[in-house]
Amino acid sequence: MMDLWEDDLLERYPENPKKSKEEFRNYDNPARDTVKEFYKMNHTYQTYDFVLEKEKEFLSLDRKKMGLWDAIEYLNTLVDDSDPDIDLDQTQHLLQTSEAIRADGHPDWFVLTGFLHDLGKVLCLFGEPQWAVVGDTFPVGCRFSDKIVYPDFFKANHDFSNEKYNTKLGVYEENCGLRNVHMSWGHDEYLYHVMKDYLPEEGLYIIRYHSFYAQHREHAYDHLMDEHDHAMFKWVDKFNPYDLYTKAPVKPNVAELKPYYEDLAAKYLPDTIRF
Repeated sequence: MMDLWEDDLLERYPENPKKSKEEFRNYDNPARDTVKEFYKMNHTYQTYDFVLEKEKEFLSLDRKKMGLWDAIEYLNTLVDDSDPDIDLDQTQHLLQTSEAIRADGHPDWFVLTGFLHDLGKVLCLFGEPQWAVVGDTFPVGCRFSDKIVYPDFFKANHDFSNEKYNTKLGVYEENCGLRNVHMSWGHDEYLYHVMKDYLPEEGLYIIRYHSFYAQHREHAYDHLMDEHDHAMFKWVDKFNPYDLYTKAPVKPNVAELKPYYEDLAAKYLPDTIRF
C-alpha cells in the first residue's frame, strides 16, 4: 500500500518525468560528489560519547533567540552535502515539501511540520560541521545496522569494535522505546527539542525521525521500538514521500507564499524561538 501511494505522489510531484522512485537516494552513483565523503566523516565520528557530548552542549537551547523567518532565511545559505538528489537551497525544499502536503488537504499542523522539518540545520550557524547536522540518522550505543547507507564506513568508528556497544541491543533493552534511545546527533533531534512544546506529538515524531531511513524504509530497529513508536511512525511514513519526492528544480515563489506561512506559524509558535 505504501509503495502504491509513493508511486502516486511521485507521479504528481516529479523531479522530472523520467526519474523513477528507485533513482531517488541513489548512493551508488550520487549526483553530487560531496555525498560519500560526507558519510565517511559522519559514520566515523558519530559515536555514543560524541552524541552525549552534543546533547549536553546544545539541548539547553541557550545559543540564540530568533524569529522563525530569521532562521528560515539563514537556511538559504546552506546546501546539504548529504543529499544525493538536488542542490536547491533549504527554504525552497521546505516550501516544496509543505506545499505538496497542503495541496493534499492534510491538517495545518502537518503542513507546518513540513515547512519546519529541516529548520534544525541552523546548527551549522553555530559552527557545527555538516556531518554533525545533516544526513541519515541511526541509533548509537548499539550495533550499526547494515541497512544504514554506506555501512562499511562504520568500521572506522570507535564504537564498532567496542563490546559495550557492538551487540544488537548494546546499552538498551528489547523494545525499550525510541524515547530511551540516543540517535546520531543532527538536526532532527535538535529541532525536536526546539519544537517539543509547540507541535502535536505526531508532528514531533516526524521531525525527530524523518531522517531515520534504516527504520522507516528497512525496519532495521524494530527491536528497539515499542507499540507507541510503531503507532506514531505511521505519520513518519506518511511524511517521508513528501520530503523525498517533491524535490524539484522549480523554485517556489517565497514572497507569494510567505503570508500564509506567517499566519500558520503564529497559530502554533511563539514570536521568538530559543535555539
